[in-house]
Amino acid sequence: MTEPLDAVMAIHNAFRQDMSLIDAAAVDSARGKPGLAATIERFRFFNEVLVWHAHGEELAIFPALEAVAPSVAEAYEWDHRGLDAAFDALNTAVSARDALDTARATAAFKFHLDLHLDKEDAHLYRLIRERVSAADQLKAVGIMSSTAPQDRLPEVVAWMFPLMGLTDRENMTRIWQMGIPAPVFAQVKQLIQKALGKDWDELVRRIPSLA
Repeated sequence: MTEPLDAVMAIHNAFRQDMSLIDAAAVDSARGKPGLAATIERFRFFNEVLVWHAHGEELAIFPALEAVAPSVAEAYEWDHRGLDAAFDALNTAVSARDALDTARATAAFKFHLDLHLDKEDAHLYRLIRERVSAADQLKAVGIMSSTAPQDRLPEVVAWMFPLMGLTDRENMTRIWQMGIPAPVFAQVKQLIQKALGKDWDELVRRIPSLA
């Protein structure tokens, strides 16, 4: 059964997948392979989404955790500042058009991000699942979702859904379907369908109410 925190796990997986693609493109570019600039440049939008996500965690998830496990969230907030520094280093390298420094910076960014997300999944969100009520989890996820500018939602959906596996797509769609008003979800459904293209049919097979 889909739970509110499954939406967080889904976007974590999208972050992992996109960072892997960006890192691989940076390495190939440093080795002289042309035509990868657009993939590498995607790190800018990637980081925008990451910042919105981190802000949502600090606004909603960390306070919920503090109430049931004091002082745990502080170290994860330090991780967020480390990710800010990793972005700055990558931005500097890309702006200087230094392929080698870009590859080094994406590798560092990926290492820090993967470690941070793995820790959150295994520790922070395990504590949330075990100690925070389902109602409060849903409330926290709702607050997190609200931190992304609503006018950027089409960009977020177009970025996120192609990066996710089938289960994550299903979980994210079900959570949105349950958590937002029907007229709004009707618009979101159209964005998902556009983002998935031919894969939309498989999502409808899993969630027949989308038809």
